[in-house]
Amino acid sequence: MNASPPHALALRPMLGIGLKVVSVTVFVGMQTTLKALGPEIPAGQLVFFRSFFALVPVLAYLCWLGTLRTAFHTRDIGGHFIRGAIGVTSMAFGFYAIGRLPYPEWITISYASPLLTVVFAAIFLREHVGRFRWTAVLVGLCGIVVVIAPNLSLDVGTLSGAQRLGMIASLAGAAFAAVAMIQVRRLVRTEPTTTIVVYFSICCSVIALVSLPFGWVWPSPWQASLLVLAGIFGGIGQLLLTACYRYAEASTIAPFEYTSMLMAVAIGAALFGEVASPTTLLGGAIVVSAGVFIILREHRLGIERKRARSVSPPQN
Repeated sequence: MNASPPHALALRPMLGIGLKVVSVTVFVGMQTTLKALGPEIPAGQLVFFRSFFALVPVLAYLCWLGTLRTAFHTRDIGGHFIRGAIGVTSMAFGFYAIGRLPYPEWITISYASPLLTVVFAAIFLREHVGRFRWTAVLVGLCGIVVVIAPNLSLDVGTLSGAQRLGMIASLAGAAFAAVAMIQVRRLVRTEPTTTIVVYFSICCSVIALVSLPFGWVWPSPWQASLLVLAGIFGGIGQLLLTACYRYAEASTIAPFEYTSMLMAVAIGAALFGEVASPTTLLGGAIVVSAGVFIILREHRLGIERKRARSVSPPQN
């Protein structure tokens, strides 16, 4: 479960892309089950079930690999807790929003996360961000504005109070998800990917329990089944997402994340009777285009850096 393809493993781009698309499909399945639960289940309860039952496929997979014991070895338990706290906050906002927004709007706003990651990486990690990436980020955020602008969502012409809160929560969830990615970048300097995945689910499960006194409900058998299924989907999706990076470069795989937009539009219409508005489709196209531009730009810069290193003279 490495974050990048190991040198000893031959790249198989089509397999990597296939695993990525399957992982996106599984995550969309997770989101669909959470949306089907509606706003009746509190966000903290959703986070707990999503995190706790994600451990089932993850731990089973680690047992099969024979690496379960080593996955718990860590040198930065505090860093994992911070990552978990940020992740819980992000999921709570996102899960609150998904029950109150049409699926296409929700998933389009969530695409703000990778754009904000570029901004936060420049601020907190002092990463160099060139003018092309800044331009792409600004264009992408303009696409988000198109989606969330008042009176431009749904056929009714106006947004309800719940939908406005949902949009604010969705944006907050995307922002916290971007901060979480910054923390992951710090963790991967010293921690294996398996350790990060395991401790993330454990920390999120424990932290989510804090919300227990604040309105958890006793689910019906159908709701309980969906809650457990969402967690298992989340764990399987994480395993598939990790596996895809074994067989292809990140720049090859990343654009296929946006296939979730097509799935969201189809599922929203077929299962929830939600027809994506023209502004949602326009804003989604803008955001996806900006994201793909950033990915392709990073790929090109990576190739140029490799060429520069290969032609540089050896140091005496």
